[in-house]
Amino acid sequence: MTVPERVDVAVVGAGAAGIGTGVALSMLDLEVQLFERDEIGASFRQWPDEMRFITPSFPSNSFGLPDLNAITPDTSPAVTLDRQQPSGDEYADYLEAVADFHELPVETGVDVTAVHPREETTGTASDHNQAGTAPAVDGGGALKTEADSGFVLETSEGAVQCEYVVWAGGQFGKPRTDVFPGTELCVHTSEVRSWTDHAATSSTDDFLIIGGYESGIDAAVALVETGCRVRVLDRGEPWATRGPDPSEVLSPYTLERLESVADSDRLLVEGGAVVEEIRRDADGCFEVRTRGADGYELDDGADNTFTVPTRPILATGFEPNLGPVDSYFPRTEGVVQLTDQDESPSMPGLFLAGPDVTHNGIKFCFIYKFRARFPVIAETIGDRLGVDTDPLESYREQNMFLEDLSCCEPDMCDC
Repeated sequence: MTVPERVDVAVVGAGAAGIGTGVALSMLDLEVQLFERDEIGASFRQWPDEMRFITPSFPSNSFGLPDLNAITPDTSPAVTLDRQQPSGDEYADYLEAVADFHELPVETGVDVTAVHPREETTGTASDHNQAGTAPAVDGGGALKTEADSGFVLETSEGAVQCEYVVWAGGQFGKPRTDVFPGTELCVHTSEVRSWTDHAATSSTDDFLIIGGYESGIDAAVALVETGCRVRVLDRGEPWATRGPDPSEVLSPYTLERLESVADSDRLLVEGGAVVEEIRRDADGCFEVRTRGADGYELDDGADNTFTVPTRPILATGFEPNLGPVDSYFPRTEGVVQLTDQDESPSMPGLFLAGPDVTHNGIKFCFIYKFRARFPVIAETIGDRLGVDTDPLESYREQNMFLEDLSCCEPDMCDC
């Protein structure tokens, strides 16, 4: 395997964000290279077999309403897969099809281990920009600041120089597990490839899940459907909370699945339970010690301890997986800070694409949200490198170009 020595733009990650941004950039007269340490759509292929997309796919593109799970204006997973709720494997197949159709240059099996500003390794920024411009590989040129002087990517296959970097590493590689003492005794939902197999390999059919949002309820329903008994603990009651932003409440698809097993005596959902610690008892069982959240009182035993014979299941979500560029994206109360162009506020030329993009308190965690930022990044880079960005108009025509962030408000995002 030989990686290129120099490109205009390097995109790190080949999931929905990486492939989607790569397609937008490929429409411009730029040399683009995508790097993926595993395979295209690898995170989706790690989903449990029973998991499905909570956002439905529908072929509505011809009406200016792109399929909610599409990453380009002219494709639809519903058409490609003949599925309304694709599995992880099926969606990865869609991503591969998009990459093949657009002939995206994707190098798989390449791990990006470090990202350095070029002046740290090849001279000063002023030396690099002494003429006031930085030419694109394909001949474009644009005024750039001294700080915006390009990067060197250190990869498992050698160094690559580039003018811009788009980090699209996703979240799946960094599950939230350090949330209370004893989490090492648990199994995170991301470690399970099939809930049916997970139940079959257990000596009992009693399970406890910590976390009652999408992944927790998905696991609970799947286990109940195999005949298991499941208790779900959550500090709130997400199954009873409704609101306009599906990022904050359970999706209708999940609620419908939950309702299908609600009358079963095999499922118990317990709100207001804050897990403080997990221990093993003398019999080898797992003691989950809890306290009542503010406004709640637990009454399941005097000491609010739940005992289960199987490893508790963590449905606690994921952390931003920013790897070697983490220090360039500061956080405020856990929220990644970005410019209006989804650029690092401290490292010009480094962009973020994917579920951790956040503006005005709104997290763009679903594909149909963060995909509208792909052309914003592409246009910004294209303008700086002096190439024609008119091909990106197709994104505006299909309502997939969110450049005005004033519509994003914490209480209601009308974008």
